[in-house]
Amino acid sequence: MIIEAGGTTRAIVQELLRRIAAGDPGRIAELYAPEVDWKVNWPEAEHGRAATPWIVHRRTRDDIAAHYRQLAAHHDPEQVATVIERILVDGPDAVVLGEIRQTALATDRPYRARFALHLTVDNGLVTRQHIYEDSLAVARAFDDPPRPPGNT
Repeated sequence: MIIEAGGTTRAIVQELLRRIAAGDPGRIAELYAPEVDWKVNWPEAEHGRAATPWIVHRRTRDDIAAHYRQLAAHHDPEQVATVIERILVDGPDAVVLGEIRQTALATDRPYRARFALHLTVDNGLVTRQHIYEDSLAVARAFDDPPRPPGNT
């Protein structure tokens, strides 16, 4: 699907969600402006942990493609689903509400994480993406398994 530079916010967001579902990081990144305000709501001290390296702020299209590559590399591709419940649009801004369902490769733990995605679209490209998600559910899925009592 080709969207003209003047495409509506809703059309751009729907195309972004289609590309994310298709899983091609380069095609996803094409929908972002060269410079993007990309923030995640995790505590700064938790950004870039070895178990969750995709959880960092981003600035460029290359950063965004790296995000989707890292995300895919740490999850079971057979156990991935996202449920989109609503897309709310107000001018250039959109909020996507839903739930991510994934399984961490490192621990084989499935998880569900509610999320809200705040996007801003200018001239047919995403210029802002702020992600609010259930970071505790994600972190628990990637934490080392608990050790049995008496083992240190």
